[in-house]
Amino acid sequence: MTRLGIYVQVPFCQTKCTYCNFHTGVVATSRFAPYAEAVCREIREHKERYAEKGVLLPEGLLDAEVDTVYMGGGTPSLLDSSHLREILGAIRESFAAEFTEVTLEADPETVESEKAAAWVRAGINRVSFGLQSFVDKELIAAGRMHRRADIYRAVPILRAAGIRIISFDLIAGLPYQTKESWRQSLEELAALEPEHVSIYLLEIDEGSRLGKELLWGGGRYSAGAVPNEDEMAEFYETAQEFLRGAGYHHYEISNWAKPGFESKHNLKYWRRAPYLGFGAGAHSFSGTERWANAHDAAGYVSAIQSGRLPVEQQEKLTAESALEEELFLGLRQLDGIDLSQIEREYGVALAGRFDPLASAGLVEREGSLVRLAPGRLSISNEVFVELMR
Repeated sequence: MTRLGIYVQVPFCQTKCTYCNFHTGVVATSRFAPYAEAVCREIREHKERYAEKGVLLPEGLLDAEVDTVYMGGGTPSLLDSSHLREILGAIRESFAAEFTEVTLEADPETVESEKAAAWVRAGINRVSFGLQSFVDKELIAAGRMHRRADIYRAVPILRAAGIRIISFDLIAGLPYQTKESWRQSLEELAALEPEHVSIYLLEIDEGSRLGKELLWGGGRYSAGAVPNEDEMAEFYETAQEFLRGAGYHHYEISNWAKPGFESKHNLKYWRRAPYLGFGAGAHSFSGTERWANAHDAAGYVSAIQSGRLPVEQQEKLTAESALEEELFLGLRQLDGIDLSQIEREYGVALAGRFDPLASAGLVEREGSLVRLAPGRLSISNEVFVELMR
């Protein structure tokens, strides 16, 4: 039986972080319940709505078993626990469900004992924390609501409630970050022993307030205190070495885990397994087609209430685009890709595309296996650009 992942998008936050380029918003809490109700309705009516939009699910997905659910955002932990329970209930009603991993993204300041216990009763067994830093000066500059003390308060609450898997996110490149403060964040992270860790480089683009300032040469949002690209790369490489020494397995460019605690849901993305997304801005992939809902949360709720599915993007993959995804997503995984297998599946010859990269020391080859060179992971985007030329 096909194993299906489900992603639920909750696009609400308490504040907009300076570095954030996601389609999220700060709204009145009165909008939470109608949104949760719309998500539940979309889940229950998904087959009819897909058919109306011309989205054809392959036969194997019609009776697929849902084994992973990921509630992301935004800050899904802002929702009342009853809303989260209802969403998971709608999934159980609408699909064959045997959950092995149910993840909730949360911010530390939103964690309370009663809520955490309710999360566990609803079936949530994994919490992903967007910590970004353990240094208050960096958190304040980034516009985060929580402080270092909130992290130390929240983690024991989750453990006591029975959450068995906790993941921490850190960002390399925040304003005022230094070698010393980065090392501090890594050491404090390791002391709390999360099962999973994600390290992201600060993204600089026009989608965020801080990104615009940096691109335009402005000084707001502490733009003048952002480390340069070489320093960010050094922070990433420091994290590689530190986390390896702390017993974490580096399995994807941005992700590390204690053995056996890799993100089952996120692995579906990198392995091009099918997943369905529900909520404003949620993306879906059937194996042959990708589609996404419109990002505006109010418009999404209105469309669902009127019986429409607000699909904004829809793309049937060509063999060429599927191959590019296979290479790009496969190389994000530290195990790399099997060229022979991909060549057989797509009827192409690929060895020549990798020869220049291997000569430049950007990738390593071992028989038909190809992986990014360990020392070049911090410049992986440049490697991908060269590969896709």
